[in-house]
Amino acid sequence: MAVNKSKAAFRTIAEVAEELGVATHVLRFWETKFPQIKPMKRNGGRRYYRPDDVEIVKIIKNFLYDKRYTIEGVQKVFKEKGLKNLLGEEIQKDFFEEVVPDLKLDLQNREFIMDLIEELKATKDELQQSLNKIEKAS
Repeated sequence: MAVNKSKAAFRTIAEVAEELGVATHVLRFWETKFPQIKPMKRNGGRRYYRPDDVEIVKIIKNFLYDKRYTIEGVQKVFKEKGLKNLLGEEIQKDFFEEVVPDLKLDLQNREFIMDLIEELKATKDELQQSLNKIEKAS
C-alpha cells in the first residue's frame, strides 16, 4: 500500500513501518530507546510521524541493520555527534517548502488576519475560563 504524500506530510506508524520494512512494534520499541523520536499522538494514542521523525528512524535503522550497531552504540553516536549533525540542515529548511508560498498581504487582508487573531485570543480566554471552572468543581 504505497502512499504518495508530500515531503511535509505526517505519516502513520504503519506507513513508516512499511516504508522502512520493519514492524510497527519495532518502531514503538525504538521510541522507548530514543527520545529523539517524538511522533505526535492523537486520540487513542494513534501516532503521526513528522518528516524529521521519519529521518531519525531511517538513521537508527541504518545504524542497527546496515552498520550492525547495538542500541547502546546508536545512542552513543546520537549523544556524541548530536542530532542536528546526523540529520543535516536540509531537513529543517525544506520542511514547509511546498506549503508556504511567498505571500504579499494588502491592508484588507492584514486587517482580516488581525481580527482572526483577536477572535482566537478571545476564544482561548473563554476556553481557559471554562477549564478553570471545571477544575474548581472537581
